[in-house]
Amino acid sequence: MARRARRIALVLLAAGVAWATVGSAAAQAEVLPGGVAAAAGVGASRLAGHVEPNGVCPEGVVAAAAAANRAPEAGADVVHIVEVVGLMDPVLADFVVEQIRTASHPRSGVLAVVLRVDSRRAVIGTEELATIARDIIGSRVPVTAWVGPSGARATGEVAQLLALVDRVGVAPGARLGETGEQALDCAEFGRLWGSRAPRLADRTVNHSEAVASGVVPAAAPTLGEFLFTLDDLGFRTVEVVDSETGETRLEPQTSVRFVSLPFVGGIMHTVASPPMAYLLLLIALSLVLLELYTAGVGIAGVVGAASGILALYGLAILPTNGYAIALIVFAFFAFAIDVQTGVPRLWTAIGTACVVAGTLTLYDGVSMSWVPMLGGLVGLMLGVLGGLPPLIRSRFSTPTIGREWMIGLRGEAVEALHPFGVVRIADALWRARTFRASPIPPGGPVEVTGIDGLLLEVSPVIEADEAGGSDDDGDVAAAESGSGTGGETG
Repeated sequence: MARRARRIALVLLAAGVAWATVGSAAAQAEVLPGGVAAAAGVGASRLAGHVEPNGVCPEGVVAAAAAANRAPEAGADVVHIVEVVGLMDPVLADFVVEQIRTASHPRSGVLAVVLRVDSRRAVIGTEELATIARDIIGSRVPVTAWVGPSGARATGEVAQLLALVDRVGVAPGARLGETGEQALDCAEFGRLWGSRAPRLADRTVNHSEAVASGVVPAAAPTLGEFLFTLDDLGFRTVEVVDSETGETRLEPQTSVRFVSLPFVGGIMHTVASPPMAYLLLLIALSLVLLELYTAGVGIAGVVGAASGILALYGLAILPTNGYAIALIVFAFFAFAIDVQTGVPRLWTAIGTACVVAGTLTLYDGVSMSWVPMLGGLVGLMLGVLGGLPPLIRSRFSTPTIGREWMIGLRGEAVEALHPFGVVRIADALWRARTFRASPIPPGGPVEVTGIDGLLLEVSPVIEADEAGGSDDDGDVAAAESGSGTGGETG
């Protein structure tokens, strides 16, 4: 018990150190370098038509668009499609800034940058958000955005950033809006979305509403059709006649290159998503619980430690509630009390209530689908109730061969056996069953009659049988005594 307590203390200490380390790394990752020098000031001529350059963000006339002031270099003939999918975390924010600066670099050959957006919120600080905004405004090449495909969303702080791009497109089935309170400084960036700000503050618009309200200039059902609307920015197309149908269609002459997060960055971005961070936390705690019952560190411990570090990174990035994490961690301590017996009791019920409550309140302002929540809870309960108990008992027990000495031992029922339950034999708890029709009540004396794997077969001990057994022993002793006396007499 003392060794297990020390191991638990070491696990908690390691988790605390990892949390502090990951939190510090996440904080450093959020500190993005400053914007380019050209973005030092935001003038009306550099805005996309969705910002009012006034320090107090009043209502008024929207600033005129000035995409023509963007001056891509001569000979630029490639458009970069930058994937902005998922929460705007430090990894994704750094990636967007890097791509915009790369396109703005002399001799990059980039004609324009198109942000393919499906992001509902930013989980970075205001200064980091302002850095992205400055780079969008200070870019040497046009920066546009397309919200798509169907089902995509651009909301929250991400929707605020789209007010700064040169052009926005919305696909059918996608939605833009719910910007909320403006996070960017009014004195520097003006009133985002201008007179449309009240409309977009607490609701979203679809593609037809966006066109009707002037949020987007024209419908853009697909990314390709959105690119065709960039002809005034230098995107070149050519008319091609289909030889079979005779129909004329447009084909791009400008090259298109899709850019997404690199491998490591993609993994860290995925880990910082709400479902993945939650599932990794459950996996880590489950494997740590298993390792507490082993003599050394095995594969489960290594995998659990890796999962725990990744989970801590994701939770450090995401807005979480500390009490919810504490509830989930406490739930596993509750499970540890009952898991060795293999029978769900009070502590299992307490642990289940804690993990459910912690799951439902884990994130602050970030939604998580019910699919990972339900999958995580169901998988956890199946593991705690059906997987861990026999595995742990098998590690602590000896094989059935060589345990015949247990047959005949007596103990008591810890809980009612009908026919399965828990008994105490030689100061140890065992899962047992009885073949008697009537259940054995808690505290009732039992005797081991057989062993079936890790399961003891027991029968109730009747007091009359015990008394009868004592009388039989006395009769045998008397008979032996009399026989010996008779022999001597003879």
